[in-house]
Amino acid sequence: MKRRPFLQKITLFSTAVAAIPLDSLSQTIKEEPKKLRFIVASDGHFGQPNTDFTGTHTQLMKSINAEDQVDFVVFNGDLIHDDPAFMPQVKLFYDTLKSPYFVTRGNHERLADGEWSKIWGYPENHAFQAKDGSGVILLNCSNEAGEYLGGDVAYLESNLEQFRGLSHVFVFIHISQNDWTRNGVVCDELLETISQFENIKAVFHGHDHDVDGIMINRGKPYLWDGHFGGSWGNPFHTYRVVEILENGKTLTYLKTVKEGTILNGHTL
Repeated sequence: MKRRPFLQKITLFSTAVAAIPLDSLSQTIKEEPKKLRFIVASDGHFGQPNTDFTGTHTQLMKSINAEDQVDFVVFNGDLIHDDPAFMPQVKLFYDTLKSPYFVTRGNHERLADGEWSKIWGYPENHAFQAKDGSGVILLNCSNEAGEYLGGDVAYLESNLEQFRGLSHVFVFIHISQNDWTRNGVVCDELLETISQFENIKAVFHGHDHDVDGIMINRGKPYLWDGHFGGSWGNPFHTYRVVEILENGKTLTYLKTVKEGTILNGHTL
C-alpha cells in the first residue's frame, strides 16, 4: 500500500513541554540518577511480506539490551502484521530482552477474543505500577477485524482514580484518539478524561510511522515514536526513552535504533 507523505515531526509547544538542547540533554542523561527509565517502541509489523522483519527485530533487541538502565519496555501496538500465527514468534524476540516488557494491541493484531490473554498473560486493557510507584495504563484500540476504535474510557477512568495519589501516570494506546494525524480516530471523551487528571505526565501512540513528535491537547502531551518495522514511514527506525530523575523531573528523547543517535529531547 502506498501512503502519501505526512508530517515526520509534529510538535506544538506549551507549558506542558520544553525542548532540551542536545548537549545539555547528553550531560543530564550521563550524570543525573534516575528513579525510572523505560522505552517505547512501536510498529514492528513482524511477518509483513517483503520486509526484513527478523532483521529489524534483532537490531532493536540488541539496541535495547545495550542500554544501561531499562526498567521496562512497552511495545505499543502492531506487533505483528495480520497473521496471528506470527504472535508466538515475535514473543520469542521480546523474550531475549534483559528487561521486563509489556505490549498493547494495535489494528494489525487480528486475534480472536481470548487469544491475547492466552499469549501475554493479561488482557488487552491492563494497568500496573512500576518499580518507582508510577502508574502505567495500557489500552486496547482495535479488534479482530482491525477496526480503529476509541479506548475504553470507563476502564481508563477507573484506573486513573486508583492512581490518583501517584505522582506520575503514563498511558499507552496504539492509535491516536484525535484527528491530528492522518490515521487517528476521534474519541473526545477519552481526551477529556485524560485532561482531568493532573498526574498524567504523557500519553504514547504508535500507528503513524511517519510521526515522531509531540502534540498538546488540553495541557497534556501526546507523543509518537516513529516506527521500527513495516513497509512505510520515516526512512529511519526509532524508539523513545522516558526518564524520571531523582529530583522528580521527567524527560523524554527519541533515539535511532541502529546508531543510537539522539534526535531530540523534551521535558514533560
